[in-house]
Amino acid sequence: MRSLLQKLYPACSVELMGMTTRGDQILDRPLAKVGGKGLFVKELETALLDLSADIAVHSMKDVPMVMEPEFALVAIGPREVPQDAFVSNKYATLEDLPPGAVVGTSSLRREAQLHANYPYLAVSSLRGNLDTRLRKLDEGQYDAIILAAAGLTRLGLKERIRSVLPTAASLPAAGQGALGIEALSSRPEVAAWVAPLNDPATAACVRAERAVSRALAGSCEVPLGAYAEMRAGRIWLRGFVARPDGTRMARAEHEGSPADPEALGLALAADLRAQGADEILASLGG
Repeated sequence: MRSLLQKLYPACSVELMGMTTRGDQILDRPLAKVGGKGLFVKELETALLDLSADIAVHSMKDVPMVMEPEFALVAIGPREVPQDAFVSNKYATLEDLPPGAVVGTSSLRREAQLHANYPYLAVSSLRGNLDTRLRKLDEGQYDAIILAAAGLTRLGLKERIRSVLPTAASLPAAGQGALGIEALSSRPEVAAWVAPLNDPATAACVRAERAVSRALAGSCEVPLGAYAEMRAGRIWLRGFVARPDGTRMARAEHEGSPADPEALGLALAADLRAQGADEILASLGG
């Protein structure tokens, strides 16, 4: 994002403000137990409030579905590969794993889909930053791990990806693969500065996905996936809600105009409710 801003405004100085969030610091417990996705953005929002930073850049899958009114998403950039990645030192694909093989993931969404599609595999919790997760794999604690392909690619670790999981097998999280720019709602001049970085097609898809998750109280505590693609000028949106063990899953898909992506997301959420999403959420305490 820094290089894009520098290209857009070559006469301006773009400074990076390095920060470590609570989500980066808590490595021994699942995010669902310690506060969810908001742990990755609070410190950055504090920097916006005290004006030590003009913008904050987030992975959209980590941005809470309901934002405080002081903040606004002012741009969503072009999407990197949105799918999940299969990483292993011994196997090329999930299908190659033998019964009882241990797969590591930090995501209830991935866990539910693994249980549903590969019930013969053992799924184990995996926390830590990217380097820690890869180290645990290399030490033999897991036969394979599932990570976001976009994160590996952006950090120069694309070669660790053995295969990219098809969305039919592992539907991504809302906003996965996209970067969003957050600013104070009270600073419209900042929104104007970064407006050229907004990718309308990606933004429409991500807003549809987030509307699904928002309508169903999506968080790290709910195994929920939502993924939208632009096809022939229309949005094709798919979503699911499941129990973590994969024993019950509601699935739905919906197609609509990119002119009102939030309405499309709400329509899909209604479809999921018709498939039993409320009962699943109730069983999770959601």
